[in-house]
Amino acid sequence: MKIVVLGAGVIGVTSAWYLAKAGHEVTVIDRQQGPALETSYANAGEISPGYSSPWAAPGIPLKAMKWMFQRHAPLVLQPRLDMHRLGWLAQMLRNCTSAAYAVNKSRMVRIAEYSRDCLSDLRTETGIHYDERTQGTLQVFRKQEQLDGAGKDIEVLRADGVPFEVLDRAGCVAAEPGLARTADKIVGGLRLPGDETGDCFKFTNNLAEMAASLGVTFRWGVTVEALEAEGGRISTVRTDQGRITADRYVLAMGPHSPQLVRHLGLNLPIYPLKGYSLTIPIEDENLAPVSTVMDETYKVAITRLGDRIRVGGLAEIAGYDLSLNDRRRATLTKSVTDLFGGSGDPAKAEFWTGLRPMTPDGTPIVGATPIPNLYLNTGHGTLGWTMSAGSGRLLADLISGKKPDIAHEDLGYARYIKGGKTSRAQGLQPANA
Repeated sequence: MKIVVLGAGVIGVTSAWYLAKAGHEVTVIDRQQGPALETSYANAGEISPGYSSPWAAPGIPLKAMKWMFQRHAPLVLQPRLDMHRLGWLAQMLRNCTSAAYAVNKSRMVRIAEYSRDCLSDLRTETGIHYDERTQGTLQVFRKQEQLDGAGKDIEVLRADGVPFEVLDRAGCVAAEPGLARTADKIVGGLRLPGDETGDCFKFTNNLAEMAASLGVTFRWGVTVEALEAEGGRISTVRTDQGRITADRYVLAMGPHSPQLVRHLGLNLPIYPLKGYSLTIPIEDENLAPVSTVMDETYKVAITRLGDRIRVGGLAEIAGYDLSLNDRRRATLTKSVTDLFGGSGDPAKAEFWTGLRPMTPDGTPIVGATPIPNLYLNTGHGTLGWTMSAGSGRLLADLISGKKPDIAHEDLGYARYIKGGKTSRAQGLQPANA
């Protein structure tokens, strides 16, 4: 089949790779001049299936109110009258129950664990390199109440068969020797030995080259203007450089996905969560992390990427604003200097921001839609890198009519439709030519 993939971040490129491997003729369209130049450019670098957790969790509404008055808050809500945001927040609040959290985390871990396996297979098959490390992830707790509160996550990990270790202070230092000088700042940690790290930008660019060698066509600097419909199906993609037709269409445009399908009657509950990162050259390897350390207090990941440290995280609900905020830089700097002071000079860091496409339940939207030839691979939130290979493989299997390796029914758009069915086009209207 001839397939058009909209978006060339890590999700779009992995989708294109697996579709091409399945024998399809694939074209990827992106407004940028190369792969992974938006959300996938400088993310935290962690591939952490076990830490795949929804932001919607019990206690988050109360914590969010407290964070409003903190200088180094992990979540910031910018005041703005936005009906789309208000509706998304209402859906998120409905997911802040213990029962919803358990369901959402379990399915997120399922796709993330599968993705880690797919990435391992891909690495073995292709020999792809991206500053990868397979030395686990350590979540550090500065307060005893944080360590005690990890119980609900541990229950899900145990139920899903994910290996983990609960560590005291000395155990944390043994896993991450760079913490030795600052061990008094932490009380313990939760380590997932099966987690990995890597540079998402390098991975996506290298995989795009490999995909091109399989025959995938990449069209750079092309802006998608609309999806046009006829006879209950997508008939063409209208771009600023003309129309492009295919048998199947894959929407992988992250936070910009909802705007492309709203006129077709599809209401994707995706809202951009603004994240930030610092990329710091390492000056003292003995003081640097060896893998990823999650600072639970600030919701910041500190990751070793070759000769650099990537400090990434935070969530700012500010619409599509991409301005850099010095207060967020200060939070990232505080986290890394608190735990790995002297490993590198934050003043020499590259400061970056990007928009994560977040669903209210935390789970991505992968699979079919009520429009027969339109598929989705979007809404991965802060976990696009973690879930990318598995999402791409799952999508390719679904389009190819192959039975997927994992349960997928609750990962698709159907969960947002009353009755949970995607077999008929609901409210499909033709686009204006």
